[in-house]
Amino acid sequence: MRTLPVRNPRTGHNDYEMTVHDGDAIAVVAERLRDAQADWRDAGVMARVAVLQRFAKVLEAHRTDIVAALSADTGRVALAHTEVDGVIGGIHRWCGLAPGLITEDRAALERIPGIDIARAVDPYPLLGAISPWNFPLLLSFIDATPALLAGCAVMIKPSEVTPRFTAPVAAAIAAVPELERVLAFVTGDGSTGAALIPEVDVVAFTGSVATGRKVGVAAADAFIPAFLELGGKDAAIVLEGSDVERAATAVLRASVGATGQACQSIERVYVHASLHDAFVARLAETADAVPLSYPDAGQGVLGPIIFEHQASLIRGHLDDAVAKGATVHSGGSIETLGGGMWLRPTVLSGVNHDMAIMRDETFGPVMPVMAFETEAEAIVLANDSLFGLSAAVFGPDEATALRVGAALEAGGISINDAGLTTMISDAEKSAYRCSGIGPSRMGADGLTRFFRRRAYYINAGPVLPIAAYAEGQKQGD
Repeated sequence: MRTLPVRNPRTGHNDYEMTVHDGDAIAVVAERLRDAQADWRDAGVMARVAVLQRFAKVLEAHRTDIVAALSADTGRVALAHTEVDGVIGGIHRWCGLAPGLITEDRAALERIPGIDIARAVDPYPLLGAISPWNFPLLLSFIDATPALLAGCAVMIKPSEVTPRFTAPVAAAIAAVPELERVLAFVTGDGSTGAALIPEVDVVAFTGSVATGRKVGVAAADAFIPAFLELGGKDAAIVLEGSDVERAATAVLRASVGATGQACQSIERVYVHASLHDAFVARLAETADAVPLSYPDAGQGVLGPIIFEHQASLIRGHLDDAVAKGATVHSGGSIETLGGGMWLRPTVLSGVNHDMAIMRDETFGPVMPVMAFETEAEAIVLANDSLFGLSAAVFGPDEATALRVGAALEAGGISINDAGLTTMISDAEKSAYRCSGIGPSRMGADGLTRFFRRRAYYINAGPVLPIAAYAEGQKQGD
């Protein structure tokens, strides 16, 4: 197998080599997982719960190694711990929910006496989960955990940008033999992802719209379902009469958290003209106070830009905005520190929808602010996007914010806060427009989407003879 070099986001050096699984290697892994899946399914949900709970304990025991690898992948320490906590918390959450979601029932069909209908669920045998580089561990298991509890086997293909974490996590998986039989990583680049899709029964992809389109086409060609969680250009609306301090605090956190490298980051801010100047001033003031986690990775708030290509894209958005008249109030330029690429929280005003920074996904700690005069204008501006993942509305009261939120083309709306969809996974929410397709990964749908539905039609009485369909015979007699 060939290998690929992997860049360290803090040093800029290639300090790791990743094996690229080709189609033949993936086929071997897929066959092994399929061979074990039927026993995993038939063991029952409580047996699967017990295995996953043991895995959660093993992950905790391997925390030091996993966090070290994740930190090398992403340049972040606190968020590496958060990812481990998120996976362990997700396991416990789904273990609590799964027994109530995996049910079968039987009921009499009233309109046809003697016929019962028994309902059952049948998991897809093999899930292919293709995960991104921004939260490599968490977003690998956001699909894998519920799928495993549903009874699927799972093959995870992580991003080639951040593959280091797979080695210590694979060691944790190996410590739980029942799980190792139905869960595996395959590493590689885009060719690996392309080779994975024909080998699985359902694919869950998290990443860009451009790559998501390719995954969707390949899944259609393989005639399998594709659950696509794609990009975002989340809007925040600050209505007349809103609390400027509250809105600025929430927008900063929801834009700058994880260095803005999250699909649910706030990337567009629309503020009523009466509040615009005060809001921009306060946002810039608080943005300037956010410390970099440099040179000590264990200090500060803002980490490096993980992916070198993304830094070029962000730079292009900023240059385009400034060239077209935008004003930079804080941040604004990508710095090279210790070989890594950094962007301090950046606040812009004087922006409009002719600028790439208001249209295209930036994926960085950038907050472009645009003034509006009326609620109707704010709604039009917020909906003027190819994306519709989530949004935020601040208002003088809850009812006003909810009314405006109801008019937005997005699946998760934070009211008088921002970015709550990154913290709360209890409610189903759809991705609108190009932000995704398929059932929600949140709420009960996050697990039940991995089932095919089966119905048994049970007749305990006499069967209907062919004479019942004779001409002149009244149906139902």
